[in-house]
Amino acid sequence: MAKLGWHSATQEFPHPFIHQVKLTCAQRTRGAILGVILVPLRLAMAALCFLLMWPLARLRLAGLSEEDRARPVEGWRRWLLHPVMKLLSRSVFFFLGFLWVEVKGRRADLKEAPVLVVAPHSTYLDMVVLVPTELPTVVSRSENTGLPIIGALLEFNQSVMVSRTDPESRKKAVAQVTERLTSDGYWPQMLMFPEGTTTNGRALIKFKPGAFLAGLPIQPVLLRYPNKLDTVRWTHEGTSWKEALWHTASQLYTNVTVEFLPVYTPSQEEKDDPGLYADNVQKLMAMALGLPSTDYEMAGRVPVNKLGGLSIPLESPARKTLALLRGDGPGVEAALDRMIARCRSGAQGSKVSAEELTFVLGLTDEEAVLAVRHIYSKDELVDLRPIYLTVGALSGRLSFESLLHTAFTLFDAEGRGSLGAEQLGALMAALLDFPQRHTAALHAEAAAHGRLTEESLLRVLTTHPTYQSVANEYLRAEEAGSRPANGKPGNNNGSVSRDNKKFE
Repeated sequence: MAKLGWHSATQEFPHPFIHQVKLTCAQRTRGAILGVILVPLRLAMAALCFLLMWPLARLRLAGLSEEDRARPVEGWRRWLLHPVMKLLSRSVFFFLGFLWVEVKGRRADLKEAPVLVVAPHSTYLDMVVLVPTELPTVVSRSENTGLPIIGALLEFNQSVMVSRTDPESRKKAVAQVTERLTSDGYWPQMLMFPEGTTTNGRALIKFKPGAFLAGLPIQPVLLRYPNKLDTVRWTHEGTSWKEALWHTASQLYTNVTVEFLPVYTPSQEEKDDPGLYADNVQKLMAMALGLPSTDYEMAGRVPVNKLGGLSIPLESPARKTLALLRGDGPGVEAALDRMIARCRSGAQGSKVSAEELTFVLGLTDEEAVLAVRHIYSKDELVDLRPIYLTVGALSGRLSFESLLHTAFTLFDAEGRGSLGAEQLGALMAALLDFPQRHTAALHAEAAAHGRLTEESLLRVLTTHPTYQSVANEYLRAEEAGSRPANGKPGNNNGSVSRDNKKFE
């Protein structure tokens, strides 16, 4: 099955990880008056429901051995406790203002679709979808098990737990998910949010392949909040979760619609390529929602655009650094000259301490130096190469050709005139100021004739339909604007083969 068509995000669809509740004076006054009355009452009633759920959740697995806990719960622990927990779960959302949950379409049974894929994921309140889906099992962060009540509810749900920082945990989670989805009805239906993080709901970000690894049919589920005032969303920047909860609970009611789409059965090509399967389902759901599908994702708390195997930050760290250099010290050019001189001094190398960074940048404000240090490093030493390359590009002092030449010579330490795969990854990480772990496709393209030279890399980055956005957009001088002439931020979903199929 070929790739489905895609929409590109344009200026009409802004940064998907920013949402700010915008209130008129009348709405703010009305919310304050209603909030004083409704919020304490609603939170108290929701808390009461959670307190009732807590012991029931613990009771479900009480007395069972580790071996029994590794199997689906059956008997009275299911037919007695499951309906009660579903009722209490619905009550929580009822008391928070979700008086009605409109359901469209038909939920597929377990044999038709062992996994439900829900999007867009916009808020922790999306858990309301668990009620019309009959409390399916979910995947959650292992850190959540230590939270009061939440940990008990995850245990009740027999959730698959995964640590985002432990590769072994991710491998174990992949095995668990695959085992459950291929159990032929032994395990209950699973529900997954393939975006992996919350957005403002104005675009679908890249789906992670976890729900699609087994190559089995899935049922797409659309989640909408058709309200005049959008209060529920909680994203990387903007309205905090506390503000979202207050604004939502202070409304008389909040509308939510859950729509079950027809079951999606993968082709053989999609079964063989979970990334392709995920992308096609993403586009199908985006089309049904009337939203663009993008290659944006959250990588280690940094919003990025996936461009082939590259991860391009949506916001250049160099922008803040450039503003600091322009506002304090002798200027940008002097700082760039000192940085490249230090990088080329073989004896000292390109890494500097905080004191040396102060001298190299020429900044007099200690807080400004600390800000730059925190932007580029979590360690005591700071590598000057990414600062020089990104600030040099953004300031307009360096053309892309001269920028790439400098980068190439800095990372071609042995002077061979070519780079290996590891050196290319380090070079691209410096150019984009973000770790690059999947540059295999770029290396294969640039080393098509056996060696990755400066000329071959320049050719790929300036002419290849996928990678030219690096030169034309991200490393463009600030004065020239941050977008190419067509206004598109470079969504090249699926332009190259995928080499990252792990569960994230």
